[in-house]
Amino acid sequence: MKVSRGRLLSSLSAGLGLVALLLPASAQAHGIVGKADLPIPVWLFSWAAAIVLVVSFVALSTLWQQPQLQKQHRRRLFRLPRVVDGLASLVGVGLFVLVLYSGFAGAQVPNANFNVTFIYVIFWVGMPLASVLFGDIFSAFNPWRTCARVVRRLIAVLPGQRSSSPPLRYPERLGLWPAAGVIAGFAWLELVYIPADRERPSTLAALSLGYFLAMLAGMALFGVEEWAERADGFGVYFNLVSRLSPLCRDADGVLYLRRALSGITDLEVGAGTVGLICTIIGTTTFDGFSNGGVWRNIEPSLGNLFSDLGFNQTPALELTYTAGLIFCIFFIRLIYRVGIAGVRSVGSRYDTGELTNAFAHTLVPIGVAYVLAHYFSLLIWQSQAMVYLASDPLGNGANIFGTSSYQIDYHVISYAAIWYVQVAALLSGHVAGLALAHDRALVMYRDPEEAVRSQYWMLAVMVAFTSFGLWLLSSVGT
Repeated sequence: MKVSRGRLLSSLSAGLGLVALLLPASAQAHGIVGKADLPIPVWLFSWAAAIVLVVSFVALSTLWQQPQLQKQHRRRLFRLPRVVDGLASLVGVGLFVLVLYSGFAGAQVPNANFNVTFIYVIFWVGMPLASVLFGDIFSAFNPWRTCARVVRRLIAVLPGQRSSSPPLRYPERLGLWPAAGVIAGFAWLELVYIPADRERPSTLAALSLGYFLAMLAGMALFGVEEWAERADGFGVYFNLVSRLSPLCRDADGVLYLRRALSGITDLEVGAGTVGLICTIIGTTTFDGFSNGGVWRNIEPSLGNLFSDLGFNQTPALELTYTAGLIFCIFFIRLIYRVGIAGVRSVGSRYDTGELTNAFAHTLVPIGVAYVLAHYFSLLIWQSQAMVYLASDPLGNGANIFGTSSYQIDYHVISYAAIWYVQVAALLSGHVAGLALAHDRALVMYRDPEEAVRSQYWMLAVMVAFTSFGLWLLSSVGT
């Protein structure tokens, strides 16, 4: 492939310039971990991030001349015994019952109750990251799908039961919008709802039970698998990111090893798919943004606006944060739309809708990168609480496994090491997005040079996302 060296150098200059404009000269690590005393200046991280992305783009343009990720190239490993699925289902249902029981019957103290740490840390943060490493493991543990399948089988054997077909057909126009709504709703609970209530174990247990019943109702009306693949927000989310994993399994339980990232290229993009991906990135973005200095300057004015409209202090504060959450989701969508508009300007072969769907999967690694970068310290530290919570899930002084006296070790990793992991996560996610975009462009454009030109705009999108991610990490607490 012959690519103009001048154009590549122009991309390099533009990318570096954009990072220089967007990133601050000094920074500190994520607010969860406090200020990090880094061994090298943070501005060096900023320039290094730009260089890595642009050099990756140049390398892809010159060395990656044929699509490599459009086929999975799976290699069979082994067949999982059927008993594994049965055990996983029992574990999933058992953990869900424990979440409900500990929430309703246990101490209403967040740090002492099993369900708070399990929901916010293990489930919300740990499960998507585990899915990237090990594939779609949540489908095996999913308690509401397990219970719905059991109910379906029981109904099927009842006398006079003629058909097991669901009574209603899932509306195609809904697509993944219900799943996007679930993710946005959970983010609202975590980031907007009154802190005293969102961390109350009984509140989380009641919401978990309500979601469980809603999933059972949806699966009964529209079919277990159809509803699980479209409207179960958590199941859809975890399955989406699991497509990045090098591990996958088929319906017969055979485990395969495949090229990393190749599983996401055959993602079926329909109504709500782009909205779901932007929601995943946008909610994490707001979590970081709402802890920064810029938001602290905006929040009082926005809160006063709602107060002037007649809202009391608490509703005004919730509306303020809701507005910020919605803004971040739409901001992510806007960045992507600008990038697609740029790709569209390269040629007239594809319209905006076709390009939006064709490159939507390239955003998924960015979503995972934002989750890991933002929540790594929370996961590495707070997940240790499960050691003592396993022995005392209700917070009533029990010591079932003899580990109730265990304390979290905050020295297991240094602040500087956390910052390195955060930056590496952001860079890896965006380089992966670049690779996926380049690979898709090689399929869509017959002229290799035209394919490269189309990716100038995707490079700009990746640089913008990286810059914004680094700015979020650096601006917390400033």
